[in-house]
Amino acid sequence: MNSPGHRAETAPAVVHAYDVYAEACPTRLVLDRLADKWVVLILGRLALRPMRFNQLRRDIQGVSQKVLSQTLKRLERDGLLLRRAFATVPVTVEYSITPLGATLAGRIAEIAQWAEQHVEAVLAAQRRYDEAGG
Repeated sequence: MNSPGHRAETAPAVVHAYDVYAEACPTRLVLDRLADKWVVLILGRLALRPMRFNQLRRDIQGVSQKVLSQTLKRLERDGLLLRRAFATVPVTVEYSITPLGATLAGRIAEIAQWAEQHVEAVLAAQRRYDEAGG
């Protein structure tokens, strides 16, 4: 407990070398990745357990084979998931989330839950806007 007139010590502010609001900041590349709905859905599934390509494709309705393949490659390159090939005929490939990917998956899950909980309010707001001639 502090005595009267004694100021509590505060932790120094964390200084980041990056500024997402700066045009040339490389963090914008990360934000671009996160803005992709397929990234959100893929990381959400892989946070549950490792999965094979076709399992992911079945679980994430509407994603094409091409888009799933491209997105998985980008996520692997970003260090958010691992691709593991097994010597079978045909080759079996399994994807799993990395520790870095897991730190993001928790936050993504919160956004997905928010979307599910508030979609009705968003749709109602869109209808009101459209009806008002917006």
